[in-house]
Amino acid sequence: MKEFDTYVFDLDGTLLETLNDLAASTNYALRTNNFPEHTVEEVRMFVGNGVKKLIERAIPNGLENPKFNTVLDSFRQHYLEHNLDTTNPYKGIPELLKELKARGKKLAIVSNKFYAATQDLAHHFFPDTIEIAIGERDDIKKKPAPDTVLEALRQLGVSKDGAVYIGDSDVDIMTAKNCGIPCVSVLWGFRDKDFLIKHGGNIFIEHPNELLPD
Repeated sequence: MKEFDTYVFDLDGTLLETLNDLAASTNYALRTNNFPEHTVEEVRMFVGNGVKKLIERAIPNGLENPKFNTVLDSFRQHYLEHNLDTTNPYKGIPELLKELKARGKKLAIVSNKFYAATQDLAHHFFPDTIEIAIGERDDIKKKPAPDTVLEALRQLGVSKDGAVYIGDSDVDIMTAKNCGIPCVSVLWGFRDKDFLIKHGGNIFIEHPNELLPD
């Protein structure tokens, strides 16, 4: 793999296997508001664009449902309390981050997960390696807009030259394109290779250690 100076990572489906906890909180929010639940595989296709889009896809009639905000609030509350129930880093991720850090690389997380959860998970799992973690915020456009990645680069004190974005979805591919930086798509996440190719993916890795410079 080509060597970069700065590595910006997506979180869900890239660094952390969060799907079961996301599905559990989605179904809790639906169930407590008397809406039908979804399978884990259905929730897999709902995630990737932030919690509001997740609930929009999960609830009958989406944004038009009069209980949309109630379900959204139920999800947020439950997820903040249960986001560590089954979530863990993918195999090889902690070792990858430690090695990149040891080589003097700048490391950040940029996610469409809401800000508090992004911060909590980054601090819990990667306190010694991830320098900046940015989640969805009201004052900045979320992915695929370039704003959150550019904000992470600003906080790191680096330019986009020598930076790469690593993610598992079409949103990540579009984000990197909008930033004008390369995108490496991981194949252990929430979308498969055929899906990623259809959405413009062209650099793929099957294991975290493939991201290390040759």
